[in-house]
Amino acid sequence: MKHFILATIIGFMATSLFAQTPKELANEQLEAYNARDIEAFLVPYSDSVKVYNEKRELLYQGKETMRVQYGNMFARTPDLNCNLLNRIAVNNTVIEHEEVSFGEGRKIYAIVMYKVTEGRIQEVHFLDRKDAK
Repeated sequence: MKHFILATIIGFMATSLFAQTPKELANEQLEAYNARDIEAFLVPYSDSVKVYNEKRELLYQGKETMRVQYGNMFARTPDLNCNLLNRIAVNNTVIEHEEVSFGEGRKIYAIVMYKVTEGRIQEVHFLDRKDAK
C-alpha cells in the first residue's frame, strides 16, 4: 500500500512539473498553424474540444471535426499565416489578438480565447473577427 501511495504522489508531481502552461499550449498550436502542420496543431487540444463563434454559438465539437476544418484550410491556403499582435494569459485562459493573412493581400483581425483544462485546450471562443481594410 505504501508503494502505491508513493507511486501515485510521484506520478502526480511529475505530471505537474512537466505539464504545459496555457500560454505554452496556445503558442504550440500557433506555431503548428503557421507551419500548416495539422497533426502538430491538434496536439494541444482536447479530444472533445468545443469551438464557438462570436455569438457564443457552438460551431463544432471534437478534435476529429477540427482536423477536417483546419486540415482543409491548411491544404487550400499555402500562404496562411497568423501574426500574434497581443496575448494575455490569466490562470487557465489565454486571449489573443491575431492578424491572419490568407495570401493575395487578404487579412483578418481576430480576438480568440482559449480555455485550458486538464492540460489541454478544451474551448476556443472567437470573440471578434474583422476584415482588414
